Amino acid sequence: MIRLEYSQAALADINRLVSFLINNNISVALETFDIIDDAIQVLKRHPDIGRITNTAGKRELIISRGRTGYIAIYEFDKLTEVVVILAIKHQRENEFN
Repeated sequence: MIRLEYSQAALADINRLVSFLINNNISVALETFDIIDDAIQVLKRHPDIGRITNTAGKRELIISRGRTGYIAIYEFDKLTEVVVILAIKHQRENEFN
């Protein structure tokens, strides 16, 4: 079975995104976290679902949230069957690397 791992940067991204939303509305923050988590869990069954990026080996998973959403940058190692989430950004943020 495919395993999910999160880089320290991705965990920091989740913390930053949820913390930002908590300041406005706790229930929206929790709901957004659940949406992001649910989308990432799909990678256990379909690790190649994300679109290929310009950077070798990296993919982007688009996570819809209303009129915008989030992008999870990840790598999938077929040999070890591990998906590593590298970053999670809001679609309106700059610099997805």
